[in-house]
Amino acid sequence: MLDNLPRGTITIEEIEMGMTRSLRKVVTDEDIEMFAQVSTDRNPVHLDDAYAQDTIFEGRIAHGMLTAGLVSAVIGEQLPGHGTVYMGQTLKFLGPVRPGDTVFTEVEVIGIDHAKRRVQLDCRCLVNGKKVLIGEATVLAPSGKFD
Repeated sequence: MLDNLPRGTITIEEIEMGMTRSLRKVVTDEDIEMFAQVSTDRNPVHLDDAYAQDTIFEGRIAHGMLTAGLVSAVIGEQLPGHGTVYMGQTLKFLGPVRPGDTVFTEVEVIGIDHAKRRVQLDCRCLVNGKKVLIGEATVLAPSGKFD
């Protein structure tokens, strides 16, 4: 591995099929409010209790892309880690994430193209053991070799 690669980065030469990494995060009201501010998505289903009670969710929910951002965090910080370039991501939202929910996010290596440094990752987020988000990501992994 190159000396300048951050600690915890997994290079294309080290990645193996079935490798997984994960994180757990409690989604807070503050997270939702900050995401609304940064994204400019101020849909009241995320921010207004009274409004959200009359929706199909019967209460406030986190932005779907806030949840998807946890997938990005695992990819960008752990697998492969720093130096990874996102090439594509599919997402399917299966259920709401509510303020106070603990989201378990996991990515798993399901394909490797060493010659192109491309890695396919199965991505999932769960709340209380139930999938709330699934998808696949394609990334360009960092290399520890000099080209």
